[in-house]
Amino acid sequence: MTDTPAVATVKIDNAQVRVTEWRFTPGAHTGHHRHECPYVVVPMVTGGLTAIGPAGEITSALRVGEPYYRDAGVEHDVRNPNPFDFAFIEIELKPAPRA
Repeated sequence: MTDTPAVATVKIDNAQVRVTEWRFTPGAHTGHHRHECPYVVVPMVTGGLTAIGPAGEITSALRVGEPYYRDAGVEHDVRNPNPFDFAFIEIELKPAPRA
């Protein structure tokens, strides 16, 4: 694994959602983090992503345009195990504002 960070570009950030484009060179990773909100990931490339968390290291096969959802509380470092660049859009669903 390299120590190269993935590049995050926030596209939208308002009271309802945060939309971030993540780009990874081969071996790049996000760094360990915890998701405080539920989120949806939409891959922009077909390939694998490796999540390193409390359960160990899990590599998942992702397909371009096929989204997946995760609840808040997920903790992991995400790494690109592919020999090519990988990218996805992450949509964090913020809690409704209190009235």
